[in-house]
Amino acid sequence: MQRIILHLDMDAFFAQIEERENPQFKGKPIIVGADPKKGKGRGVVSTCNYIARKYGIHSALPISKAYQLSPTAVFLPVNMKFYQKVSEKIMNIIKKYSPQWEIVSLDEAYLDISFLKDYKEAENLARKLKKEILEKKKLTCTIGIGPNKLIAKMATNQAKPNGLLAIKPNQVKSFLEPLDIEKLPGIGPKTAERLREIGVNKIKELKKLSKAKLRNIFGVVGERIYERVRGIDETPVTSEEIIKSIGKEHTFEKDTKDSETIFKTFDKIIKDVHRELIDNNFNFQTITIICRFQDFETHTKSKTLKTRTNDFKILKSEAKKLLLRFLIENRKLIRLVGLRVKVV
Repeated sequence: MQRIILHLDMDAFFAQIEERENPQFKGKPIIVGADPKKGKGRGVVSTCNYIARKYGIHSALPISKAYQLSPTAVFLPVNMKFYQKVSEKIMNIIKKYSPQWEIVSLDEAYLDISFLKDYKEAENLARKLKKEILEKKKLTCTIGIGPNKLIAKMATNQAKPNGLLAIKPNQVKSFLEPLDIEKLPGIGPKTAERLREIGVNKIKELKKLSKAKLRNIFGVVGERIYERVRGIDETPVTSEEIIKSIGKEHTFEKDTKDSETIFKTFDKIIKDVHRELIDNNFNFQTITIICRFQDFETHTKSKTLKTRTNDFKILKSEAKKLLLRFLIENRKLIRLVGLRVKVV
C-alpha cells in the first residue's frame, strides 16, 4: 500500500492567536517576543505575523533589529501557557482524522492517512480538517501531503500561508529539483554556504553529488542529504505526544563575562525550573544548557543522568558544571544563558 502522509502547520501560531484575541490588532504587524525597549531590548523575536514578515522580520531576529525595521508594530510578550492550551485543543481535533498521528511541536503535526489509498480523498480530508480548525478555533493552518514526512513537510512550506499542496509520488522529482538547497530540511545556512562554495545552489545540482562525496564533506549527515534530495524518507508517523520539557532563559542587559553576574542569574533560572518540576510532579533525566554569545552564535551542552530524578541539588550541580565548561572553553562575552530539562 502506498503511503500518504499529511503534515499540518499552524500559520504564525503565537501571533495569530494574539490577533484572534485582540481584533484591534488586525491589519497591523504583530511581533511576539522580548520587550523591544524602544530599540534597546536585548531578546529576540519568538514569532511574528505575515504582515511583519514583509518588513524583513522573522523568528530569532534580535528584538532591537525588529524595532528598527518596524517601530510602529505591535510588540507582545510570549504567553506560553495560553498558547499551550490552544495547541492542545487543536491537536485533539487533528487526532480525530487518523489513528496514526505524531505531534512534533505546539503548532505542527503529521497524520498517516494511507488508509484513504487516494490523493484526491487525502485532499478532501485536508480541506475538511482546515475548515474544522478555522470554524472551531478561528485560526488558519497550512497542509502539505506527500508519500512521506519529508515531502509532506516541504509541500507545507511551499504552500504557506493558509494553503494546501499535495505532491504525488510521480511529482516528487519535478517538485524537488528546482528548489533552492536551503529548502531541504537539514540544510541550514552553514551547510548551504559550503555547498554554494562548490557551485551547488539548487537541489537538482546537489543531486549530482555522489553519496561518497557528500559523506566526505558532511560525514553521516551527507548520507541523509543524499537520500533527501531524492525524496527518500522512510521514518514512520509515530503516535507519541510532544516530548515535554521545561526551560528558562535570560538575556543580559549587557554582554558579560563576569562569572558572578552569570551564576547569580543562572541560580535563579535553576530555582524557577525546579519549582515548575515540583509544581507539576515531574522528574527529569536530561539537562541542557543554552549559551548565546555576543555574536549571536548559540551553543548547547547536555548531560543525561543514569536515573530520573527531581532532586534540586543534582539539578544545580550538573547544570553548573555544564555552564562552567562554556565559561572555560569560550572567551567571548555572553548574551544569554538558559536551562532546559526533558521531563520523564
